Amino acid sequence: MIARWQRVLILFILAAMAAWLAWRWPRSPQVAIVGALVPLAVYLLVMAVEFVLMHITNRTDAAPRARLAQVVAAWWAEVCVALALFGWRQPFRHQSLPDWLPAQPTGRRGVVLVHGFMCNRGLWLPWFAHLKARGHAYVAVNLEPVMGSIDEYANTIDDAVARVAAAAGQAPVLVCHSMGGLAARAWLRAHQADGRVRRVLTLGTPHGGTWLGRFSRAVNGRQMSLAGEWVGALQKAEPAGRAALFTCWYSNCDNIVFPATTASLPGADNRFVEGVAHVQMAFHPGVMAECLDEVGRD
Repeated sequence: MIARWQRVLILFILAAMAAWLAWRWPRSPQVAIVGALVPLAVYLLVMAVEFVLMHITNRTDAAPRARLAQVVAAWWAEVCVALALFGWRQPFRHQSLPDWLPAQPTGRRGVVLVHGFMCNRGLWLPWFAHLKARGHAYVAVNLEPVMGSIDEYANTIDDAVARVAAAAGQAPVLVCHSMGGLAARAWLRAHQADGRVRRVLTLGTPHGGTWLGRFSRAVNGRQMSLAGEWVGALQKAEPAGRAALFTCWYSNCDNIVFPATTASLPGADNRFVEGVAHVQMAFHPGVMAECLDEVGRD
């Protein structure tokens, strides 16, 4: 569903740009070019506002505050990474590579990949070759309904865990970006599935909610409000020791999940990564390398 929405949006923007260029070029090529670049300018501005709000909000957070140069570098990295993700991989390439469930177990642990808010399995395309080369069976889920309750994703994750466990012959690792980590916790709560997973790795997950959640009109967006009712109830329902299953990466330049330490989880193995933006974290070489090492660890 999200792929269809994003395809329509991208094609509409491209068509509008082409129509504007065709109309204005004979009169003024300069005006035509400037007008055609307005969507890109709006995108850059919205992204910049996110980083400004993040940097201001993080003033009172316990995580080390990012330097201005780090914020600017993270902004530019996020501009490039998010444009490739939302403008190409998710709308047009999300089904280009299938899940990999070998007929015979490879002796390596499998992986379930869980994306975040307004995303689909296209987020994980750069991971597939690395996982397959190391012999890790994998399934990348699509969480739907796109704007429904996070609780509704539990059965999708449960089915993926069962498939990967059957293919690999052992409990899988879950790798989750953003809201995907909350979906994994909702699955653990709904199915009491602690014994069916080896580890849960979260990248920029708003375990304590996020400041931006207050502005969302989507059900799952509101559930991620900072210190909100849903995340509070989730925390209270979790048994002592469950957090020990988790390794959580968080950053002082996360432009979606802030204050920064809301992406950490009390009792988990929390790992601070400096100067990395929200979507960028899913592809950061250091974070990816550590995740792959965790997946391969017995």
